[in-house]
Amino acid sequence: MLKALDIWLPAWQRRKKVPEAAPGTRHVMIAVCDHFEPFHGVGKDEALARVAVWRRDFARLAGEFRDADGQPPKHTFFYPIEQYDAEVVGALAELCHATGSETEVHLHHDRDNAENLRRALEQGRARLAGHGLLSRDESGAVRYGFVHGNWALDNSHPEGRHCGVRGELRVLRDTGCYADFTLPSAPNRTQTRTINALYYARSTHAPKSHDRGRSIRAEREPRRAAEDELLIVQGPLALNWERRKFGLLPRIENSDLTAANPPTAERLRLWMDCHIAVEGQPNWLFVKLHTHGAKPGNTRMLLGEPMRAFHHTLAEMAAADPSLRFHYVTARELVNILHAAEAAHSGEPGGFRDHCYRKTGAAISA
Repeated sequence: MLKALDIWLPAWQRRKKVPEAAPGTRHVMIAVCDHFEPFHGVGKDEALARVAVWRRDFARLAGEFRDADGQPPKHTFFYPIEQYDAEVVGALAELCHATGSETEVHLHHDRDNAENLRRALEQGRARLAGHGLLSRDESGAVRYGFVHGNWALDNSHPEGRHCGVRGELRVLRDTGCYADFTLPSAPNRTQTRTINALYYARSTHAPKSHDRGRSIRAEREPRRAAEDELLIVQGPLALNWERRKFGLLPRIENSDLTAANPPTAERLRLWMDCHIAVEGQPNWLFVKLHTHGAKPGNTRMLLGEPMRAFHHTLAEMAAADPSLRFHYVTARELVNILHAAEAAHSGEPGGFRDHCYRKTGAAISA
């Protein structure tokens, strides 16, 4: 836990007082962003079997619950494009089409360069879109969300490992990336000094150019992102004093869902207390969680009783507090709602799930 405290703890200590919610309802958007690697440590047969388990059991789980909009739980699979297999991705696409879940881009690379990265992203984007995955903007261009393998976004590893590309944010933006969902990465030293934030990072040729950025604010005429800026969507990062190591030291709450640390009411309170929101819209909270859902232990947690208990907790909290509403969203839907908040929309966020980007194959409004 101590590996990266010097990077992010000062920001935690300087955190601002949480703004009071405006009168009315608090809306909490919950997105599970899965670094989904079905080939991790196994061959194709087992990779297909892992996807089959998800297709069978996630549909069953999702059928039991509904959010404030009547939507079932959703999952976003960030698939490693360097491990593309048509049959495996085809099975994943069937799962997504059947459950309302979605697939985005994940990539592991090392000692790379900008030209090769661009080719890999363009090829991976085309392959996933060929299965009816990803999304499109108003112009009809294919867009995607991104998670960097090994956390090393924008060559941020201190030893230069697991990337190699300076100016990576610009390459991502140029190839259709609408947002990065890699962070938080603590206790890895790729963690940024900026925490619990939604912001635009300007691409430079220095490593970790997303260490800081321009905060997103609610404005009637929001400032458009520049061509060299990429939206960074962070998940909660905090100290958990209720779950101590050796009974003394607080553990890191980094929004990672694992078999050993499943979602709970206690963790939910911490996530909400991080208050990740668009400035000027304090009643819309964004809780981006991450996991590695193809690992068998995590699969059992995510599709079994621990996650089922968490969904029951959400329903119970909402029933006990009429001013609290939970919304299950995909990564794409989270960003659409975020941009609606940026444009100073308010009220019910569920109507903005397709605000900017729609699923591939869906009609695009002018």
